[in-house]
Amino acid sequence: MNQNTKLLITGASGFTGYHACKHFLEVGFDITAVTNKNSFDHNGIKWEQCDLSNKENVKKLVKKTKPQYALHLAGQNHVGQSWLDPISSIEINSMSTAYLIDALRQENPSCKIIVVGSALQFDPASISTLTHPYSLSKTIQVLIAQAWAVLYNMNIVVAKPSNLIGPGFSKGVCSIFAQKIVDMEEEKAEKVLEVYSLNAKRDFLDVRDAVRAYNTLLIKGKPGEIYEVASGQSRSLEEIINGFRSITNIDFELRSQVNDQVEKHTEISSSKLIDLGWKPSIPFGTSLRDILNFYRTTTHE
Repeated sequence: MNQNTKLLITGASGFTGYHACKHFLEVGFDITAVTNKNSFDHNGIKWEQCDLSNKENVKKLVKKTKPQYALHLAGQNHVGQSWLDPISSIEINSMSTAYLIDALRQENPSCKIIVVGSALQFDPASISTLTHPYSLSKTIQVLIAQAWAVLYNMNIVVAKPSNLIGPGFSKGVCSIFAQKIVDMEEEKAEKVLEVYSLNAKRDFLDVRDAVRAYNTLLIKGKPGEIYEVASGQSRSLEEIINGFRSITNIDFELRSQVNDQVEKHTEISSSKLIDLGWKPSIPFGTSLRDILNFYRTTTHE
């Protein structure tokens, strides 16, 4: 990649954002990282502070940075919070996306944009499948992105990731388990791990593989298309816990509130992305080990 190729990354201080900045810096992009925190330059990355829910601020950001590529990761990604404040979730996830892509349309309509949606979005043709306000906000986000691709012939691609895991601060279930296990190792917590249902299944993908997928989509993704980003293998919470058991020396009790309930799980496929030349490369066991080691080291800082 040409060193002068400008890439704007929103949500840069988040879990995926950290890994995205690291990856895209390594492959040669000129990165502007957007965060709600103060702007500064660090390790070759220019940081800009911007409230993406403020239309005028977004316009100023885009006019100043003039990106050729954009990776839109910013958003409210907590289902529980969306129940407490649904309007805020819609503003942050949906309207911020509209402000960003429309500002890019006005400043540089040829900018290639990756909008990162969610595996939790629903089919708008079937409103009865809607389960929470977060799903609504992400679905509106994706519809806006696809609409601008059609109405204004913009180069916008949507990525739909599964549950991302890996080293770094995350609110995901694997990170929650790892933090509790590290507390047990350090005798800061009772040696008990509680879960709602051991049978709950999810597709888990390492965040570093997801970032490589976004790189592939920046180069090869087709405008208006949705690309699912997943490992292709569903794993139960019991499998995850057994994986952690194999890499810790402590023994802990496992308590499950529900033992026989099989949760409905929507399979997602990365076949369209695989056709572009991407495939997962980090083994699940490596992801778990890296998560555990991350929390082992950060607890001592």
